[in-house]
Amino acid sequence: MFPQRLDSPLAYEIAKAMMDGFNRHYRLFRSESARAKHRFETADWHGQQRAQRERIEFYDLRVRECSTRLEREFKAGEQGMDVWQQVKLHYIGLLVDHHQPELAETFFNSVTTKMLHRSYFQNDFIFVRPAVSTEYIENAEQRPTYRAYYPTRATLGAVLLQLLQDFDLQRAFADLPRDIACVQAALQQQLGEVTLRANFQIQVLSGLFFRNKGAYVCGKLINGFQEHPFALPILHDAEGRLVIDAALFGEDDMLLLFSFARAYFMVDMEIPSAYVQFLRSMMPRKPRNEIYNALGLAKQGKTLFYRDLLQHQRHSSDKFRIAPGIKGMVMLVFDMPSFPYVFKLIKDYYPPQKDTSREQIKAKYLLVKQHDRVGRMADTLEYSGVALPRARFDDAVIAEIEKFAPSQLEISDRDADGQQEVVIQHVYIERRMIPLNIYLQEAFDAGPDDRRARAQIERVVLEYGNAIKDLVAANIFPGDMLWKNFGVTRHGKVVFYDYDEIEYLTDCNFRKLPQPRTEEEEMSGEIWYKVGPKDVFPETFGPFLLGNPLVREAFMRHHAELLEPSFWQAHKERIQAGYVHDVFPYEQDKRFNPGR
Repeated sequence: MFPQRLDSPLAYEIAKAMMDGFNRHYRLFRSESARAKHRFETADWHGQQRAQRERIEFYDLRVRECSTRLEREFKAGEQGMDVWQQVKLHYIGLLVDHHQPELAETFFNSVTTKMLHRSYFQNDFIFVRPAVSTEYIENAEQRPTYRAYYPTRATLGAVLLQLLQDFDLQRAFADLPRDIACVQAALQQQLGEVTLRANFQIQVLSGLFFRNKGAYVCGKLINGFQEHPFALPILHDAEGRLVIDAALFGEDDMLLLFSFARAYFMVDMEIPSAYVQFLRSMMPRKPRNEIYNALGLAKQGKTLFYRDLLQHQRHSSDKFRIAPGIKGMVMLVFDMPSFPYVFKLIKDYYPPQKDTSREQIKAKYLLVKQHDRVGRMADTLEYSGVALPRARFDDAVIAEIEKFAPSQLEISDRDADGQQEVVIQHVYIERRMIPLNIYLQEAFDAGPDDRRARAQIERVVLEYGNAIKDLVAANIFPGDMLWKNFGVTRHGKVVFYDYDEIEYLTDCNFRKLPQPRTEEEEMSGEIWYKVGPKDVFPETFGPFLLGNPLVREAFMRHHAELLEPSFWQAHKERIQAGYVHDVFPYEQDKRFNPGR
């Protein structure tokens, strides 16, 4: 029971200090995001990449700072439950007029769970559910969350010009009238010959979305009862001038732009929940947790994901099972059939051919988190101390964990509610995809005479090679390129998800296979030439990947260069020279002028 009186002055001081800690965090987070505009205008691509990496660390740094202050000034960890009950109530009071209440609640949870013994982790002491609504928060700044424009067919071009000028980009466009004409034609094609209704308008989020070498205008076209989400990518051309590169329309295009396999955006937001609400109206199929993630607010994404998981468990009855597919040597993977995510544990020991450690594997996953994922590497949610009902686990899963990762498993009634729980000490959670080897096997099973199966093989082999090339462009060598380490998304995109052997491309040495000098060397069953720890021989990929004739034919037609050391060496040299590749979150045929 919460106290009826707030009679502890110390409780208010602790709550105020925690709020100060959060406000400092969001001020720094927002300031770094706002500077993305200047980096884009000055083509500081390496600075943009560096800022995207560093911003991910902001949250944990601020949580540590706040925890240290609370312990130093208030000995907060030693205070009793009565004080902490009042701390939470005071904190709720401080949230009433706050512009980021949901983020501040998550910050409160992070600080308290870092400082207090887990017996305190009850509904009374953390925000299991939101305490303050994020609806109808008004922006005190002059810049609103979104701007509304009211064109007619005759004034559409002039309104588009004003819309773009309102972003105040401090770099000249190469030919803005030309670009506006392209956008106008695309919008009119989207509208067709329909009657423009009284509410015809364009709503655009007032902050540009920056990622890699692009800036994106995100908005929607509203006419009557129809809403058409859209995004306009703005890039630099070869002469360094700005161009609108494409017009993306519809939920599917937006889902690809905001994919879980891409790096986080930088966008200056006073009221993040308003941005999420607007984006959710454009992408109703995308969970709110993934939208928060895409905006760089990963801790809030984790909070919402965990709430979604708990809610799903209340309304489902299936059990966690060992995930379908070939079992990995490093990770143990389980899932719940009705829930579209997989849970991945690092095993306690590995076969001799896997020369690695738990800390090295965690470092690889952190590398992926901080790197540009270019739409080809799945984002992960990382949790510690996750408690799930024992009754929801198939016995085979528990046996598998007890065999391969016993250090990660605790089974107890830690909440003292009479129900056994499975506590996983450390787990990664990813969006579930169809493993590429299973996807291919489905086509193989249909037989070589099945036209649809042949088309499926052709399409996915093309996508697989494109995934490798996108990773190469982002300075990533996947290491283990077997089909089983890639998955197929609901949009048919091929995405890499096994990171224990991942390396920076620039750290690898791509070599041609030496020619045998003697008959003994030619007939030897062992490798007779010297191989360094980072040596890679692309010619050896073929025997592992191209056993099926249909796969081999499609691969050699589209991606034969991946078997040549020269391909990898050339990209490595360009990256080392400082070149940052363009990787587009949309197909080439959507670009207004692919050649520029």
